[in-house]
Amino acid sequence: MTSTRPLLTAAAAALATVVVAGCSADAQNVAESAPAGTSTAVGVGQPTVANGQATLDNCGEPITVPAPAKRLFANDGNIISIALAVGAAEQITSASSFQRDRPVLARHYGETTVAGLREVSKEYPSKETVVSQRPDVYFAGWNYGYDETTGLTPDGLAKQDIATYTLTESCRQGEGSARGIVDPWTALRTDLVNVGAFTGHAAQAAKTVADVDTRLAKLNAAPQPQRAPVVFLFDSGSKTIYSSGSLGAPQAIIDAAGGQNALAGLNDTWTEVSWEQLVQAKPDAFVFVDYPPQTFAQKVELLEQRAGVKNLPAVKEERYLNLPYALWTSGPLNIDAAEQLRAALEAWQLVPESGISAPFDDAIPLQP
Repeated sequence: MTSTRPLLTAAAAALATVVVAGCSADAQNVAESAPAGTSTAVGVGQPTVANGQATLDNCGEPITVPAPAKRLFANDGNIISIALAVGAAEQITSASSFQRDRPVLARHYGETTVAGLREVSKEYPSKETVVSQRPDVYFAGWNYGYDETTGLTPDGLAKQDIATYTLTESCRQGEGSARGIVDPWTALRTDLVNVGAFTGHAAQAAKTVADVDTRLAKLNAAPQPQRAPVVFLFDSGSKTIYSSGSLGAPQAIIDAAGGQNALAGLNDTWTEVSWEQLVQAKPDAFVFVDYPPQTFAQKVELLEQRAGVKNLPAVKEERYLNLPYALWTSGPLNIDAAEQLRAALEAWQLVPESGISAPFDDAIPLQP
């Protein structure tokens, strides 16, 4: 017997619109207006663009950034994918920490587009590197390119007259290190709408939101098993395991695919957990973040040698799916990850067949 998840409500599937404030020629030229008849995506504020500035909500606070931004510094593969998805490729004048995701970005957004990205740092950039590029906006996040030890933070860059936009998934909950203030799909929609607004590509941002929501609705309407299979996300491991809780993108991906996140009870995004937590979860499948320096093979070896883990059916039957970093971290490729995970769960006979075909196959196989 199977059940069906309800379709997204009309409000949740609605597209975002950018309010272009004022009637000046400057305001009219700064941003494209969203398609007629669209409304605000659920949980997403409406940015306003006027007089060369965009005012929007970021991490629960109003901020103002130049609009349209002409010199965007984007750090990390998933953050770059957000800018590419809204049509702002030509405005990315500096990019960093995306070599591991270059193949998947080229597959989804075009080889020519990705080849045109100007890489200024192979790793996360230093404050000096960011300042030297003189961007209008530095698009990064907490654990996605900010560094409090060097002052590479929104406050630190503001002193250099550089605006920042923070990845919503990385927003801090308060004074501590826990991150995540909204559910992951709302976080993604928020970033698409906001980045579309301050780069002048609101119409393309709305189309991207619509595409994500249409595909998400199909996944939610797919037949479901009586018991959702438990899926454990394995980023890296040693004495502890780096994984993701209820407010990270993997939660949304696993839910949409018909599974249940083994760490759904953890009110955080990306964080460390113990091996005991993995054992207690008794996962039916493992998904991996293809992320150096630890290889996919090394991660699997850890599972296959660990007491209490090596005899799990998921390990014995090698129910493994390894996807690139940019698919698991918050960005528009999350919907591709959900479709590909759904296909894997179906292949493992953990969920019913749905007839949903993933347009891409980004899985990275296990190398001996």
